[in-house]
Amino acid sequence: MAGVSGSTTYEILSPDHGPVAQVINPDGEAPLCLVCEHASSAIPPVLDTLGLAPEHRHSHAVWDIGAEALARDLSSRLDAPLVLATVSRLVYDLNRPPEAPDAMPCQSGEIPVPGNRNLSDAKKTARTTEVYEPFHATLSDVLDGFETPPVLVTIHSFAPVWHGTPRRTQLGLLHDADASLAEAMLNAADDTLVTRLNEPYSARDGVTHTLARHATARGLTNVMIEVRNDLLGEASDVDRVAGHLATLLNTALAPKAATA
Repeated sequence: MAGVSGSTTYEILSPDHGPVAQVINPDGEAPLCLVCEHASSAIPPVLDTLGLAPEHRHSHAVWDIGAEALARDLSSRLDAPLVLATVSRLVYDLNRPPEAPDAMPCQSGEIPVPGNRNLSDAKKTARTTEVYEPFHATLSDVLDGFETPPVLVTIHSFAPVWHGTPRRTQLGLLHDADASLAEAMLNAADDTLVTRLNEPYSARDGVTHTLARHATARGLTNVMIEVRNDLLGEASDVDRVAGHLATLLNTALAPKAATA
């Protein structure tokens, strides 16, 4: 399925899909930008669900379960702009550069993704052009719109069991080159959630691409937040976790605001 809208030729998305990056609360007054790269489970019809088994269609492999609701709640609480992805990470993982082997994975954990096997260079380029590039261009535009350099916070969730091993960590605070905000949040944490630095992932796992591209490159304070998804099952759970994260962020950023 291909379509044309103006000068744009669509091979993956349909012209009526809308932007791959949805900006929520664009006029938020907090000097902070939230990002949720894995917010969506949407797979364009032309990709025929990427051949996923029905029981895997809305699994954690497809999106970060609960992350969109959490990000929206934080955006409202903090009055911060939020950039949300509208395409599944199995179509393109927006937290990976085009050269990364898992940018369009043919396997996610134990779940096979047949529709991503043996992709031609042309098909990879189409996904990069239609999904990756416009998402990151939108995020760049949002960051450019701040009057003062903002803090960048990316919101993710992770599965409670990985390859058969339960994960005790409930809240992970990850960083790229600048550890200051992640460490300040860790220092502010109490026993509400089991909180760890650089768990269940770290920059060594290649998961800080968005931070590196947009925050490290601009010298922005930043952190990547990972919440275990079994803590985000109900609206009341999301509300509780969002309140906790808002407190951690406000506490950790208070010294920075005082010296600004």
